[in-house]
Amino acid sequence: MTTRNLISYNINGVRAALKKGLDEWLQEENPDIVCLQEIKATPDQLDVSVFTDLGYECYWFPAEKKGYSGVAVFTKVKPDAVDYGMNIEKYDKEGRLIKLDFGEISLINTYMPSGTTGDIRQDFKYEWLDDFYYYINQLKKEGREKLIICGDFNICHKEIDIHNPKSNKNTSGFLPEERAWVSKFIGSGFTDCFRFFHEEPHKYSWWSYRARAREKNLGWRIDYFMSSTNLDKQLKDCDILMDVVHSDHCPVKLSISI
Repeated sequence: MTTRNLISYNINGVRAALKKGLDEWLQEENPDIVCLQEIKATPDQLDVSVFTDLGYECYWFPAEKKGYSGVAVFTKVKPDAVDYGMNIEKYDKEGRLIKLDFGEISLINTYMPSGTTGDIRQDFKYEWLDDFYYYINQLKKEGREKLIICGDFNICHKEIDIHNPKSNKNTSGFLPEERAWVSKFIGSGFTDCFRFFHEEPHKYSWWSYRARAREKNLGWRIDYFMSSTNLDKQLKDCDILMDVVHSDHCPVKLSISI
């Protein structure tokens, strides 16, 4: 087996992140696979050679709406197959999921909806959670039983995952129904890879741009690697790279023996 390093990173706009040195950081970090969320661009809107010159094959799934949402995967390991979306139009037009198969392992990069703009999008988020849960279980029934799922879930699971749980108990991203869904999802056969290795508090992956939240570490842990429990023995490490700054999020890194 070979240890592979994977990065999941909501970059809040790939063009903006490149202006802040994303490509130089990737060259230094040198992950095998990079899963980006909220790319906010189509590949023809930037010079993709900054990534291909680093040895990556690039798979893009942008949203139909310009400057919005979208996911991409850059990989130095050639996939056997790539699938774009869940075959549900209302999600796929927002570019919310891409799946790559590597042998018996499937890697799913997802940018889950936010409900912070009001009831309509919160309802959309609940619909997504139900449909995503069904999608994952269908994959299992089809024999894809070794799954690595990463991305921005837009949900803090437990009180340890948010800087102020009491004042945020009625806030989208920390609602009881959302947190219960994460518990249900993990209970269906998944491991929260970061918590598999780290039980300490105050480790977050997103901070508001307001009130110097990042400087004060007033954050939320909403970016995850989740892996099938049958991969637990292959997990080597998972950490949140809080010092890396190209976005209001920071990267999550998974090392796994494959």
